[in-house]
Amino acid sequence: MYYFVERSVAVIKPKYPLLEWVNQSFTDLPQELTLDSIRIDCNSYLIPEVEEIEDGIKFIDDKFADIFALELASWTEDESMWPTNLSLKMFWEWFDVEVQPTIIDLTSDYDDNDEQKVEETLH
Repeated sequence: MYYFVERSVAVIKPKYPLLEWVNQSFTDLPQELTLDSIRIDCNSYLIPEVEEIEDGIKFIDDKFADIFALELASWTEDESMWPTNLSLKMFWEWFDVEVQPTIIDLTSDYDDNDEQKVEETLH
C-alpha cells in the first residue's frame, strides 16, 4: 500500500555563485566543476506539509541560515572557508528552490505493527 506522507519537500539547487565559490575554494579538483554537474545531485529537505508553494518558500526564508550552512557544509565543514555575512538575499542568489507539496511513499517495507501508523497517515 502506498501512502501520502504528511510533509512536503524542498529541493535546493545551486546557482552560479555557489559554483564560483566551489571552483575558487577547491583548487585541488582535477577539473573545474560545471553548473550542470553540481545540480545533478542536490539536497532535499523535508518541510512541513504545505498546500501552496508560497508557504514552502516562506518556510525556506525562515530557515535559510540553517539550510545555507548545511549546503556549504556539504562541501566543507571548515567554516573559515565559507563566505561571510550570509544573508537571505545571498541565499536566493546562490540557490534555486523547488517546493514539492506532495510526497507519496512507494515503499511497502513496514511490518504489521506499522500498519496502524500507515492507515493513520492516509488522507
